[in-house]
Amino acid sequence: MTDEDEVLAANAAFYSAFAASDARAMDAVWARRAPVACVHPGWEALVGRDRVMESWRRILRGGGASPISCGNAVAHLLGEAAFVTCLERLPGATLIATN
Repeated sequence: MTDEDEVLAANAAFYSAFAASDARAMDAVWARRAPVACVHPGWEALVGRDRVMESWRRILRGGGASPISCGNAVAHLLGEAAFVTCLERLPGATLIATN
């Protein structure tokens, strides 16, 4: 598996966890040692793993996550770091995401 494939697999695991409202699976895709931050649509920026994971537990609790799918995912590798740009398709809207 190439580095790009691994990044895209991690991105797919994120959307699978979201679709299944699986907080444990969501926890598994977020870094444990590297700094993390998250901006949910309409929220302020959340910095730090504890704040980010608490936000996901709240969102996923009781299966309350919106139906979402990811398309056109492209991995961008920058040395030891990587990110993915993609389209998030929700009922009635399509958003551009950076993961």
